[in-house]
Amino acid sequence: MIKWAAAFIGFFIRGIAGAVVGFVLGSFLDSLGGSGSRGGGSVFSDFARPSVSPADFELNLLSLCSIVIKADGQVSQRELDYVRQYFLSTYGKEKANAIFRTFNDVIKKREVSAQRICNYLAQRTRYEVRLQLLHFLFGIAQADGQVSKAEVDKLKELAGYLRVGQYDFESIMAMFIKSADNAYKILEIEKTATDDEVKKAYRKMAKKYHPDKVVMENEAIKRGAEEKFKEVQKAYETIQQERGMS
Repeated sequence: MIKWAAAFIGFFIRGIAGAVVGFVLGSFLDSLGGSGSRGGGSVFSDFARPSVSPADFELNLLSLCSIVIKADGQVSQRELDYVRQYFLSTYGKEKANAIFRTFNDVIKKREVSAQRICNYLAQRTRYEVRLQLLHFLFGIAQADGQVSKAEVDKLKELAGYLRVGQYDFESIMAMFIKSADNAYKILEIEKTATDDEVKKAYRKMAKKYHPDKVVMENEAIKRGAEEKFKEVQKAYETIQQERGMS
């Protein structure tokens, strides 16, 4: 740990007094970098930023799910089933049922502060995680067969609070709402882009959305990363075929 290394260095330089100062400074650095991470591999272990525990993340995820489900003024059973299936596949039946009871309570609450929740997550998670979170929320909105305008507006609002850029938001939205230029929107380029620009955009997006960028226990976020990476590949292949690119 940092505190012991700092204490040793302090002792070597300044004796006992230096060891004490080194230990105190090292303990402070440990608290910044290590709290809340599991096994050193959590995506929430950003150095010099507070972290969010898996339990806190799940609670805030529940609240965001409820906000999206209620965005169009009605609670869709298909959207509820989508969320339930996620909990079942992630935690198993017993824990999923307990979590879903909490979720039902959240759904029934009159008001949940989207801005407060998103600000909390934006301060404690990496940008890649927030992209996957937005992807998962779009999946909920689409679970009933279509993403309504009210849902798009709400998701755009959430994306703003999560500090997700406009181009990234439109790229994710294009994976759920089909249009003629979807492949280009997913790669975040214009249809007039040159072949070289297309290849460059693909490499950039493949790097940004590679599943290895998201290392965490939450299954929905991991699945979102894998799905989005596939969508990026599919978009590139579509443009390749359309243009006859090699």
